[in-house]
Amino acid sequence: MSKRLPFLLAGLAMLVMLATIALRWHRAAPADAPALQVVSLFPQPRVLPEFNLRQSDGTALVPGELKGHWTLVFLGFTHCPDVCPTTLAQMAQAQKQWRSLPDSTRPRLLFVSVDPDRDTPDGIGEYAHGFDPDTLAATADVPALEAFAKSLSLVFAKVPAPEGVPADQYSVDHSAAIAVLDPQARMAGVIQPPLEPQAIAKDMAALTGMPSR
Repeated sequence: MSKRLPFLLAGLAMLVMLATIALRWHRAAPADAPALQVVSLFPQPRVLPEFNLRQSDGTALVPGELKGHWTLVFLGFTHCPDVCPTTLAQMAQAQKQWRSLPDSTRPRLLFVSVDPDRDTPDGIGEYAHGFDPDTLAATADVPALEAFAKSLSLVFAKVPAPEGVPADQYSVDHSAAIAVLDPQARMAGVIQPPLEPQAIAKDMAALTGMPSR
């Protein structure tokens, strides 16, 4: 029991962080926002600090690359047994519905792997594109990922493999919420699970016609 205590304490700490983040997200939407079903917008979008991730095609992903489109950001990893494939499959349904929107304004989904020790840029691209070819995929080293996640009020933590299991069979706990970035690449809101693909698609279609703030 004593060997498991640090893991239990780490899990409790993560739950506390998630609860704190959830409280921050319960804010009133801006007055000029369209009627939305599942996207919770902040009263004012938040400028993100600089970041530099590596995309699946080898190019750098910096704030300027995300400007011009609404972008939904989801943290995960390719060895994830449940939340990640379920979320990406649900988001693929939403992506299919908004594919009729002009490419110049169409919302985008960004999958960020928080497991750089096992997930290569090529690997995350293949994984994400298996759900939808339009999904962006990126990763970075752990310090860069921690800073990026923190800027989005998201968290992740490596969970060591159980005793007797190979060390590389560890897991990663991570936020299941989706961060919403506006066309200026600012943190504008959040989508909390459980996800509703049709409602997400409708909300994002409405937001593409929303004037910049």
